[in-house]
Amino acid sequence: AELGWIFNCVARLGWMNRMTQFKDKAGKNAEKASLGLYAYPSLMAADILTYHATHVPVGEDQKQHVELTRDIAAKFNHDYGVDFFPLTEPVIEGPGMRVMNLRDGSKKMSKSGESDMERINMLDDADTIAKKFKKARTDPEPLPGEVKGLEGRPEAKNLVDIYAALTDTTDEAVLTEFAGAGWGKFKPALAELAVEKLAPISREMRRLMAAPDELDRLLGQGAARAEAIAQPILEQTYDIVGLVRSR
Repeated sequence: AELGWIFNCVARLGWMNRMTQFKDKAGKNAEKASLGLYAYPSLMAADILTYHATHVPVGEDQKQHVELTRDIAAKFNHDYGVDFFPLTEPVIEGPGMRVMNLRDGSKKMSKSGESDMERINMLDDADTIAKKFKKARTDPEPLPGEVKGLEGRPEAKNLVDIYAALTDTTDEAVLTEFAGAGWGKFKPALAELAVEKLAPISREMRRLMAAPDELDRLLGQGAARAEAIAQPILEQTYDIVGLVRSR
């Protein structure tokens, strides 16, 4: 938060005005949106640069935030005549870089969606995960033998993308395996795979949620490790800017 305030003094209004996620969240009520929401991308930049991160794995929809982080880092370095903050690169790769809604393949999967059936929650148990994939929206056509055949079929492409991501392979490989298959074959296979990969994560999350003392201990360990990296960088930033700290 402290570095975020410094970056607020570096970032330009024009940069913030171009941020598409603010426009999406504020909608038609942009004039009533909070300053915190408007400046949130600057805080995200601080979350990245306070650790001098050089590469950040993100989905396609977050690429703009990493580009803003680069702009802020470059402006800070230029304004203060230093080569201090790295110009962070986004890492966008693999078929799972943007997972779409299970009920509408044209929309991103989101925890704030209207229906619980359109997303996989990290606390979903095995039966719920399987049910959601088996009931995922599809079209009447079988799976094609090549990726080009997924064009104009957002729900089909989404499920193939998810299968490829869970098996750490490609859409091409998935279609080679399931070419010509109907959804009655593919969706149960996807559901079984998703349960295998995701159910252990949800079980561990539920275990930790039921053990608050252990959860607090783990969070404390993580915070200590993060602070050991971030605090020296924040102190150096203060020195560069010329801020006086109370002792």
